Amino acid sequence: MDDSVVKEIKDRIDIVDLIGEYMTLKKIGASYQGLCPFHSEKNPSFNVSPQRQSFKCFGCGAYGDIFTFVMKMDGIEFKEALKLLAQKAGVKLQHYDSALDTARERLSQLCEDATRFFEKQLQGSKAGKEVQDYLLDRKINKESIKKWRLGYAPEKWRTLTTFLSKLGFSEEEIIKAGLAIRNEEKHSVYDRFRGRIIFPIGNLSGQVIGFGGRIRPGEEESQGAKYINTPTTILYDKSRVLYGLDKAKTKIRELDRTILVEGYTDVVMSHQAGFANTVSVSGTALTSSQLDILKRYSDKVIVAFDMDEAGRLATQRSISLLQEKGFLIRIITADQNLDPADIIKKSPKDWEKAIKESQVIFDFYFQRAFTQHAKETPEGRREIERILLPLLSKIPNKIEQAHWVQKLAQDLNVDEVSIMNEMSKVDESDDRKKETTAGLAEEVNRSPDQLSRMKKLEKRILALIAAKKLPTTSITAEQIALFSPLPKKIIQQWKKNKLQKTREKSRELDNFLGALALEIDKEGTDVEEELTICLVEVERLKLKEELEKLSQEIRKAEKENKEKLLEKLIKEFQKMSQKLIYHGQIQDKK
Repeated sequence: MDDSVVKEIKDRIDIVDLIGEYMTLKKIGASYQGLCPFHSEKNPSFNVSPQRQSFKCFGCGAYGDIFTFVMKMDGIEFKEALKLLAQKAGVKLQHYDSALDTARERLSQLCEDATRFFEKQLQGSKAGKEVQDYLLDRKINKESIKKWRLGYAPEKWRTLTTFLSKLGFSEEEIIKAGLAIRNEEKHSVYDRFRGRIIFPIGNLSGQVIGFGGRIRPGEEESQGAKYINTPTTILYDKSRVLYGLDKAKTKIRELDRTILVEGYTDVVMSHQAGFANTVSVSGTALTSSQLDILKRYSDKVIVAFDMDEAGRLATQRSISLLQEKGFLIRIITADQNLDPADIIKKSPKDWEKAIKESQVIFDFYFQRAFTQHAKETPEGRREIERILLPLLSKIPNKIEQAHWVQKLAQDLNVDEVSIMNEMSKVDESDDRKKETTAGLAEEVNRSPDQLSRMKKLEKRILALIAAKKLPTTSITAEQIALFSPLPKKIIQQWKKNKLQKTREKSRELDNFLGALALEIDKEGTDVEEELTICLVEVERLKLKEELEKLSQEIRKAEKENKEKLLEKLIKEFQKMSQKLIYHGQIQDKK
């Protein structure tokens, strides 16, 4: 290739303008500075020289020109960077296009052709028009459908594969692009996306690299998972992609904040409502890599994730990750029963109001803790500390942490030293704490919220048993299996009518259970009613733990591209979430 082509592209594209599309730059003297996009840093060491048309990071050593920068940022080869920048500069590559017939280039063209196919199916087929009517009914207008290139995948097994094969792509290429699956038993290939609304997913340059597929309305039961996504390919890594960032990055940089939502439709509707700084995760839980990319544009984020019982754990994990990355976080606390898309459908002004009224994350945590528990009582104060101290201990910035410690001390009317002392216990290792009777009687300082609550419930249930007012049939074997080892052993002894003999052999156990029973006698508790309440809560906590484990297994299955396992795990997660909601309703009634 003639070097004059590269020179012409460089002459037409200013490196400051190009890099400024990816990250925030500030003019310092004759050059520009910013936080390096290639490694984590708090103080800017990334320099761009308009005179030399080059960049240099004095932190990690990265340097180069516009081609090097695009290759590193988008994770592409020189040929792809050349084509992308040539298009941007308006330079024709002439005969060089034929040399770009690499695997990545082929798959990129395949994804583009698939996108056009899906778009045509949405516009031209009978089923597609029904889906389009559904989208319009959801208040996604025709301009947004066109802008986001929404499409429809027909229900037949090989429609897309046949179409792409006629364009000259092999079945192996279609599989490698994540658009088809090989049935090893029947030695056949079939479309991955069938009977679904299609959301094309672009890289930072806007090129389609993957797809998300949503079940057609009314077919949730027959088609499995509500959403499926392209697996990892040489073009698409869901852990490094944020849906809509290619369209949102300029506005994010301009407004210096990102609105982070959970769904594709939420992004489309938010942009349509005028909030073009909105992005979402792409078929995975929020990842460290996604946040590294997002931070190139802004370190301020407004989170609009589920805060209901089933979604709260995942949301808190995401917020913890955002904190670790040094983001300034606000949270939208509008109607938690509605997704952003539902709020916008009802009234775009309601979404605008929700964004304006978003709370600093710790204001939200404080408000919720102090609303749920009375700070005037010792029990309430302990619960407030139990909720907030683990969260405060994770704040990486010590100045910010000191601010919230001071606020908690003021709100509880105690000195800051006491708060710091209690918070230090959260960070202490609990390796020395063993499952003994004495250890059971105290709250484990460094426990997650569930475990801390579980310890209290176990103690209370043992107290009810020790009061000798319960039939041994009141706790089932399935419920006993939910307890930790020592309480489980005590309850099993009680079920076998052997607990009294065990107590006679252990003075420590006898004293412990005797003290618990005395508390019950003093209170005049309705033992059977309280036992029922406690057991429901135990089951609810265990369900939450199982949901947490399933979340980890789902992430692992996604990473390993185990589609069948992933679909099975998602179904289990959905069923377990419903059980959790049911147990919450029972608890509320009690």
